[in-house]
Amino acid sequence: MENGVLDWLLDLIYPPRCMICHRLLDYGEREICSACDDTLPEYDGADPKVRFCERCVVTFYYDATFRDSFLRFKFSGLRQYAGRYGKWMAVTIRDKLAGQFDLITYAPVSRKRRKERGYDQSELLCRAVAQELGMQALTTLEKRTDTSAQSTLHEYSARVANVSGVYAPVEPGTFAGKRVLLIDDIVTTGATLSECCRVLLTAGAKSVVCAALATRCGLE
Repeated sequence: MENGVLDWLLDLIYPPRCMICHRLLDYGEREICSACDDTLPEYDGADPKVRFCERCVVTFYYDATFRDSFLRFKFSGLRQYAGRYGKWMAVTIRDKLAGQFDLITYAPVSRKRRKERGYDQSELLCRAVAQELGMQALTTLEKRTDTSAQSTLHEYSARVANVSGVYAPVEPGTFAGKRVLLIDDIVTTGATLSECCRVLLTAGAKSVVCAALATRCGLE
């Protein structure tokens, strides 16, 4: 069957929806409707504070509409969103972190969470970003303990304690002496990224910069 005919049939059976507002797309629109494309909540605040990190950059504010889109990606199996998210993140990274990293990696979820969801959302983002930048995504960390979701904890000290000692390096020789770009989905207090950065540096990384898809900073 011709690809064009197959795409037409799929669109007929499963009408494409905007990945942001989830409304049906008009003819000629792809992935995102024109209204959302014009009103994306681009982040323009100060860099989130992340310990052990040279700099952390963010692409979007985690506002109500974008939050709904992200939750569909993270929990409802819409892993295809990663491609577009990665393109947007790559623009931010090129603009703010160009020349500051040698390899790309991500802050992983636990094996239990990955099994439950069928994928690791930060890994998908990392692979999409790497593809846009013409690089290879590497796995440098593993989360050995399944902890409570950071979003359920409100105190910074509780978030720090929740992730302390739960990450371990994977094949440190692949990043020893290298400048690392660490990808994550949402950054709030920076506790998760800080712990990941600490582990990478302790295991031999030269430096770490971070990039997150979105942040709640400035919205609370």
